[in-house]
Amino acid sequence: MPLDPQARAHLDSLSAAGSFPVTELAPDAARRRLNASYAELFGPVDPVGATTDVVLPGPGGRLPVRFYRPEGVVDDVPTVVYFHGGGWVIGDLESHDGVCRALCARSGCLVAAVDYRLAPEHPFPAGLEDAWVATVWVAEHGPSLGARPGAVAVAGDSAGGALAAVVARRARDHGLELACQLLVFPVTDGDFERPSYAENDAVGPSIASMRWFWACYVGPDGDRTHPDASPLRAKDVAGIAPAHVITAEYDTLRDEGEAYADRLAAAGVPVTRTRYGGLLHGFFRMRAVIDRADDCLDECAEVLAGALVPGA
Repeated sequence: MPLDPQARAHLDSLSAAGSFPVTELAPDAARRRLNASYAELFGPVDPVGATTDVVLPGPGGRLPVRFYRPEGVVDDVPTVVYFHGGGWVIGDLESHDGVCRALCARSGCLVAAVDYRLAPEHPFPAGLEDAWVATVWVAEHGPSLGARPGAVAVAGDSAGGALAAVVARRARDHGLELACQLLVFPVTDGDFERPSYAENDAVGPSIASMRWFWACYVGPDGDRTHPDASPLRAKDVAGIAPAHVITAEYDTLRDEGEAYADRLAAAGVPVTRTRYGGLLHGFFRMRAVIDRADDCLDECAEVLAGALVPGA
C-alpha cells in the first residue's frame, strides 16, 4: 500500500529541515540530536502510578534501570524488561520514556527499562551483557520492588529487539522461564542485501546508517554474523519463549524481522506477528505526528497483558 500520508509528511519535514545524516555525526552529537527528537515526536505521555530509578551492579559498573509502576498497583505485578532502540549507539531512559509509560499504563505491567551501555565506547557484547544481567536481576530480585515472581517478559524495539531476542535465547539456555518476547521492528541479521533494504533505503534506516550502526557496535571489521549480534544466525531457536513480532512495510529491517518470525515458527516456537502497512521504522515512537502509533502501542500492551496478566 502507499506510504501513510502522515509518515510522508514526517519525512518531508525532515528533508525540509536539512538535518545531517547520522553517519556524519560523532556518536555524542547523534545522541543529543536524536534523543531530543524522540521525546518531541512522542508527544504527551500516558500517566503511570510511579517511577523508581535503581542502579544495579552491572558487568561494567553502574547499570541504571527505571521501573514504571501502573496506577493503583502496589505489588504482585508482572514485569516487562524493556531494551530501547537506537542502533546500539543512541537512546537512553529518556528517549523511550514515553514508550515505557504507554506499555506500563496500557498493559497493567511493571516495566523495567534498561539503560545498557552504548557503542562505540562500549562495543559488542557490552550492551547485551547488561541486558542479560538486568533480566536475571529482575527475575531474582524484582519482588523486592513489587514484581510478581515468575512473571517476566522481555521486549525491545529495533536494536533493542535484537537484545531481547538474544536474551530470550540465553534465558532458555539458563533455565530462566520467560512469558514472552515482544520484538518491535527488530534487528535480527547484519545482512544488507535483503530486498527491504533496497526498497526502503530512502525511507530508512538507510543502508549507510545501518552500516554505521553496525560498525560502531561490532567494530569496522567485526563479525556481524555472530548469533549474539544477529539472532537470526543462531543454530537452534527451539524452546525459546513465545514471540510477537511487529514490522513495518516501509522499513529496511522488515524482511529480517519477518524472517526471524518464520525461523521461530519453523522451530515450533509459538509466534504471532503484525506488519503495519504504509508505515515506517520506529513509527510507534511518533504519536505526535502519526496517529497509528497508538494502534501499535495498544497492540504491544495487549500482547504483554495477554502473556502476563491472568484473565487479560
